[in-house]
Formats: sequence, C-alpha cells, structure tokens
Amino acid sequence: MYLGIDLGTSGVKLLLLDETQTVIATADAAVAQYRPQPTWSEQHPADWLAAVETAVAQLRAQAPAAWAQVRGVGLSGHMHGAVVLGAQANVLRPAILWNDGRASVECAALEQAVPASRQITGNLAMPGFTAPKLLWLRTHEPEVFAQIRTVLLPKDWLRLQLTGDAVSDMSDASGTLWLDVQARAWSPAMLQASGLDASHMPLLAEGSAATGTLRSDVARRWGLGDGVVVAAGAGDNAASAVGVGARTRGQGFVSLGTSGVVFRVTDAFAPATERAVHAFAHALPKRWHHMSVMLSAASAFGWVTRLTGRGDEAQLSDAVGAMPASRQAHAPLFLPYLSGERTPHNNAAATGVFMGLRAEHDATDLAYAVMEGVGFGLLDGFNAMRAAQAVQGSAAGNGADTKTAIDAELGISPTAPRTADSALALVGGGARSNPWAQLLASALGTPLQRPQGAHAAAALGAARLAAMACGGEEAHWCQPLPADATFTPQPPQQTLLAERYARFVALYPALQSQF
Repeated sequence: MYLGIDLGTSGVKLLLLDETQTVIATADAAVAQYRPQPTWSEQHPADWLAAVETAVAQLRAQAPAAWAQVRGVGLSGHMHGAVVLGAQANVLRPAILWNDGRASVECAALEQAVPASRQITGNLAMPGFTAPKLLWLRTHEPEVFAQIRTVLLPKDWLRLQLTGDAVSDMSDASGTLWLDVQARAWSPAMLQASGLDASHMPLLAEGSAATGTLRSDVARRWGLGDGVVVAAGAGDNAASAVGVGARTRGQGFVSLGTSGVVFRVTDAFAPATERAVHAFAHALPKRWHHMSVMLSAASAFGWVTRLTGRGDEAQLSDAVGAMPASRQAHAPLFLPYLSGERTPHNNAAATGVFMGLRAEHDATDLAYAVMEGVGFGLLDGFNAMRAAQAVQGSAAGNGADTKTAIDAELGISPTAPRTADSALALVGGGARSNPWAQLLASALGTPLQRPQGAHAAAALGAARLAAMACGGEEAHWCQPLPADATFTPQPPQQTLLAERYARFVALYPALQSQF
C-alpha cells in the first residue's frame, strides 16, 4: 500500500493506492491562504502539517486495514514557495507562495547579475519563482535574511517534518531558478546571485528515488510500522504527469486547478524562454518537460461564483452548459489575469477585465466569459509551446525565431479554428465540469481525455512515485489511466471561439499600458 500526499494551495489531498493501482481511499483538509498586501500570497507552514495530520486521521478511519499496510509515501506540492529556516530549522516567516507578485524588480536584477540565467535555468526570471523572493527578503527583510540557514520548497518542508531529511526532487527544484536544469544540479552562479550557496540548499534526488524513512515518532503517531520509505516526489505538475502516465515525449495534460497548465514531456532540455514557456526537469530520470502556466484558472470560476452570489459552482457550470451558442456569442470577454500572468505575457501587474458588459448580462453570462477566458489563456500558452517546439524541431539554428514566422509556419491564427493535436489528459478540480471540458477541447483543437480520478492526479502521481521508490518498475507504475470521458473539438463551437479569440488576443496589448 502506498500513500500520496499532495500539498495544494487551498488544501492537502491524501490518496491510498494498493498494489493493483486501485485507489482505496482519499481524504482532504483545507489550508488558509493569506494576502497581507496587494499581490502578496502567503501561508503558514504549520498549517500544512496540521492539514496533513487531519487528512491522515480521515484515511485511517476510512480504511484501517489498508492503512496499516502502507510501505511508502510520496510527496507532491505547489511549486516555487519559499520556506526560510533558521539555525534550529525554525520557520523564520510565513512562506511566500507561487502566486505572489512582489518580486518583479528582483527578477530584472537577477538576470542582470547572471546574463546566462535563462540558459542555465531554462526559464525567464518571474516573480513567482523562488530566487527573486530571496532577493526581495534580502532587501526588504534583511534581519530575516541574515538568519537564513536553509531554504526549502513547501512539500520539502513537509518532508523535513516527516523524516528529518532536507531533500528536494529535480522537478520541484527546477522552479527555484537555482537549478542547472540540464545538469540536474544546483547552479553556483544562480545561488551566489541570490546571496546563497549550496549549504543553504537541500540534497537533490530523482522523484522516484527513496530519500529516507518516516521518523519513528511520526510512524507511531500515524499507526504505521518502522521503515516506511519516503520518495523524493515531485512538484505538483510533474506529479500529475506521473499520475496520468505521461512519461514519454509528447505525452501530457491540461490542468484546471487553482492555476492552469499545459504540460508536455520532452526527452531533452529545451529552453523556450522567448515565449515565457517553462523548461523543467521531469520527476522521472533523464526526462524534461515544457509547460505553460496561467495563474488563475479554476480559482477564477470560484471567484465569479462568489462574486455573483451563486454558492454552488456545479449549478453555475450546468447553467453555462445550457446556454445556446447565440447567447454565448454575445457574452462579455474576460481577461483571466486575477493574479497577474505568466505564459505568454510574464506580467505580474496584469489584471482581470470584463469587456463588453451590457445591461442584459447576468451571472451565467459572466460565468461563461470566465470559462472561455481561462480557455483562451490556456490556448495562448499552448500556442507558445507549439511554436517553441516547432523552432526546436525544424529551425536547426537558422536564427529565424520570430513569432510571426513561426506562427505562419504552424498556421496559428486567432481567426481560424485550431487543427487537432494528439489527445491530452484533463486533470484538476475544474475538470469535473463537462461544459468547461468541451469548451477547452474545441478551443485548443485537441481531444481531451478525463481520466478516472482526474481531480486527484497529483496525489496519485505521488503514490506512484512512492511505489517506484519501494522497488516498483516505472513502466508498470506509470501506465496511462483509463478515461471516464473524452471530449473532442466540435467545428461549430470552434468557429464561434475562433472569432471571439481574435478579439481576446487584441485586448491585452490594447490595455497593457493601463495595468
């Protein structure tokens, strides 16, 4: 039996997996998020541990016999967070999260200090990443910075509490801007530019490797025996990839979680920074991945549900599904930048916008606009990934990497429906909505397969990594999940969305100076 622990932004999810890869039980516990100032986003690490303990109690109660057989634990978590520890491993301040936008100035300073940073890290310096946060602390909280002895990512702080070991995996470490992503090792130059060195960093391991065992006191408290193996685990998106079985080149998924993600496996390190596409190490050895990220996805639908006084997201989703196309064509447009944006704009100052509001619009129209706007944001990212991959696959160093040339080569046009790509999995809490899933399939021009248990893909991936750390074969434990539904692009819907997407892509440059 294997336990997957996924630390999400809004809470933790635990999943119990048996040797036949059957999910025996799941449990959830909420975690509060704090925004003490505009653009800031923080959590208290102690709340993460408390939530894990709550969810553990739930799992033990649900499946006591299965729980007693747990052999391995895998960890997944939201990336880029900065947990700074003092000499006694004490938490010095609340953790600064991935969707925190305070460190924009520090991004420019970091890239100026290390001109080769994009080649080393495979990424633009963005405020959400970990390194700029440490530069911000050095400037604005120097008394805290002076006490720092260790910097950990959120899931790795949990590992420290569970095992006593300071370790991270390659996929999560890729999001710090301190990792030489091709070499899969800490970069001395990037650390030095942040006022740190290797002594401040955890050890590194591949995601499927064992990194220690549960401390005896934790095992006793949880009702487990000695020697329970803890795997290195993964950042949440790489864990989701393992959960859906994305392990070879071209396989991937679309995620509708708090943030929105398009993820595709690559078999080599291939930076694509000119389009704000992330190039990270995969949680599996000798593989990497491309990823586009938007900062507000399913969270935007939760926001519009609260904004309109609709307490039930499922009911509002059903209302959107019942809308005729003629009404959708006249809905407002929505820029989904409620927390700024990454791919393709890399603009922490970007904001959400409803465009085209009229007196006749109601909650359902706004909800449709949010679903569509998130879909268009994902399409922006998907187009950036496709263009970058086309450059790497066909432009053999001719230097002709202009957006216009590549988009023309790919046939990417805001006014034309997309052509179909190979199917991708659809995961995350928002994947439960059939109307949203269908809209995404048509907007992206790609069949989407929603696997069984799509909302728990990261926790499942963490459990699978635990099984591998206990000696299981990757090919067995990374099999694709069976689909419980498949959504294919619908030409009439594609035509409608293509016309609206042309207007959507014109809005950002028109409004950029006003953000």
